[in-house]
Amino acid sequence: MKIGFIGTGVMGTGIVNNLLHAGHQVTVYNRTQSKADKVISHGAVWADTPADVARVSEITFTMVGYPKDVEDVWMREDGIFAGAKTGAILVDMTTSTPKLAEKLAKKGEELGVQVIDAPVSGGDTGAKNGTLSIMVGGSSTTFDQVLPIFKDIGQQIVLAGSAGKGQHMKMSNNIGVAATVITMAESMVYAKAAGLNMTDAYNVWRSGAAGSWSVTNYMPRVMAGDFSAGFYVKHLLKDLRIALDSAADMQLDLPGAQLAEQLFAKLSQTHGDEGVQAIVKLWSEFQ
Repeated sequence: MKIGFIGTGVMGTGIVNNLLHAGHQVTVYNRTQSKADKVISHGAVWADTPADVARVSEITFTMVGYPKDVEDVWMREDGIFAGAKTGAILVDMTTSTPKLAEKLAKKGEELGVQVIDAPVSGGDTGAKNGTLSIMVGGSSTTFDQVLPIFKDIGQQIVLAGSAGKGQHMKMSNNIGVAATVITMAESMVYAKAAGLNMTDAYNVWRSGAAGSWSVTNYMPRVMAGDFSAGFYVKHLLKDLRIALDSAADMQLDLPGAQLAEQLFAKLSQTHGDEGVQAIVKLWSEFQ
């Protein structure tokens, strides 16, 4: 298929490479053009604006940083809506707000295009290996049309409900991500202070009741001193704040998520561009 993809950062690069590997024609745009060089070298074609991407694509995906970036690339004068043809499918894979997802879907109806939200989980490893979990909000008809493409980049693919429900599913997921990263960090801090062998601790945790995706994937990076971002600290902080805002709308009190927001807000002051595994740096044992 002719696919457009806007946002070639850590996650977008892996996804685009898998789409190319599956045989699709992919046209890309990124705010900083040099960050698209890796996918262009693998066969992607550059376009000068989001509108230009949408104009030549049957399906256009976006994966950018923040809700304000989503609104910009979709709504601006040379944005996606300006270039999308009637009947085209537009998919936002950014972790954004449920309210914005609903707004984009409504605008799509007015313009005669199909819009779904489809945030993902699995980090840079999942994007690279094509094993992402994809949480979709939108019509079942549109979902069925995009499902073959989702299968090229992900394994666990679920239609969560109407527009915005994919984002709600992602919020519930990332509340859990924050919790497991924090508990991994506290476990590592305790083990190191007690003089335990960290490799032994890793093997015990990952194979027992303390096991989690965070332990399996992030603990080895911490032990190797690798704090590069597969999932940015600043982006998890953004997600937690979206989750807490949505929880407030639903009159929910989430003390664990509130604590996680406080810890990641503190971490983001100096380590916002590092991976979430850098949470261990809040303790002196890893500074």
